[in-house]
Amino acid sequence: MTTRIAIMAKAPIPGFAKTRLSLTLGAHGAAQLAARMLRHTVEAALSADVGPVEICASPAPDHDAWSDMVFPREILWSEQCAGDLGARMASVVERAVARMEPVLLVGTDCPDLDAIHFQKASAALCAHDVVIAPVVDGGYALLGLNRFHPSLFENIDWSTERVFTQTLSRLRALDWSVRRLPMMRDIDMPMDLQYLPSAWKS
Repeated sequence: MTTRIAIMAKAPIPGFAKTRLSLTLGAHGAAQLAARMLRHTVEAALSADVGPVEICASPAPDHDAWSDMVFPREILWSEQCAGDLGARMASVVERAVARMEPVLLVGTDCPDLDAIHFQKASAALCAHDVVIAPVVDGGYALLGLNRFHPSLFENIDWSTERVFTQTLSRLRALDWSVRRLPMMRDIDMPMDLQYLPSAWKS
């Protein structure tokens, strides 16, 4: 069984990507870090070798903003739909599940995610409906699903410390089996920069 890895990605445009880091890094510095985090996520996803890797792009893949980023030819591309984060994530998951394809949905904010995490998450979907990797700030870095239900994406307080607990509550209401991965850290606020991989700080 193969598992699709769908990466929700913003183009690394100054003032568009990682804006909450701009006060510390400047708009261009924040965009450069966003590009590095995206490359890391793509490399980890490909190295996991669990199935196709798709970049769900904003703006569209043919936008000039993507022209400076070169990825391996096997990467698939799609455009994020309109709507809030929940609607955009729901669209990706619903499309994958309709193809009878397990999907791991990730962003690009978590350098902790590596190939082994993707492999473990894919394996977990052989025995569970859901696999989820919580992060310290109250969200999650990865959500893997064999099934789709809109309640997982509607009326969630995105970008707050309530995302993980709200999602877990919805999963309990659905009575779906859940495998929880170890807690991770994402890089979203200036205080998080201390947790960047040491090799990235040079």
